[in-house]
Amino acid sequence: MTPAPAPRPALDPARVAVPPGWRLEIIESTPSTNALVADRARAGEEHGLVVAAEHQTQGRGRLGRVWEAPARTSLTFSVLMRPDVPANDWPWLPLLTGYAVQAALADRLPDISLKWPNDVLVEECKVAGILVERIETPTGPAAVVGIGINVAQTLDELPVALATSVELETGEPVDRTDLLGQVLGSLHGLQGLLDDPEALRTAYADVCSTLGREVELHLPADEVRRGEALDIDNRGALVVSTADGTLTVGAGDVIHVRPQQ
Repeated sequence: MTPAPAPRPALDPARVAVPPGWRLEIIESTPSTNALVADRARAGEEHGLVVAAEHQTQGRGRLGRVWEAPARTSLTFSVLMRPDVPANDWPWLPLLTGYAVQAALADRLPDISLKWPNDVLVEECKVAGILVERIETPTGPAAVVGIGINVAQTLDELPVALATSVELETGEPVDRTDLLGQVLGSLHGLQGLLDDPEALRTAYADVCSTLGREVELHLPADEVRRGEALDIDNRGALVVSTADGTLTVGAGDVIHVRPQQ
């Protein structure tokens, strides 16, 4: 049997580069940072709260998937945001978040890209996932931005075959405290792109490996379609050319079809 890895170091709140106006809380364990932050938002918490958990026991991904990792091997955190943008531009927030995570990791992982809408990949292996939830609060709508990054997992600790971690890709230890500050800084610094959806669309498309690929679309009501991903439209939806014509997809699961050898 593979020996158990040595205990990982805890996050150090004194060293996290927290963006101006944001507030960081680090907790040892919680079922879901998104659920915790959503409760705080409904209780009146303002924009900029960040809750990071050393161990998230019932983390959720898109489409109801469960996401869990051994304690202190990942970055699992949620950010409370109250975007001051028109309702039509809210669908850009998940894509912005994916772009911010990709940008924060790009110096360590040159081959990093985004699979629409916001899975963060190294080649075809997932290194980070994002779940953005809109909730209603007494002071107006809020967004809970949940981010999970595989940092220090070994091969034995990854949940699925098509997953990886930052340390597996770099071959070097990664300081999770430093990395948390980098990701928060990236999200804070890029949030202004919500005010310029066309600039965000261009930046996102430049790092989206889905575009130009043959994809299989798993849509609501168990519908499956196949085609070539052509573009991102002005609402952040994926434009796909299928045998029946052009299809615009705002929600669903995308699988990159592997080229035949």
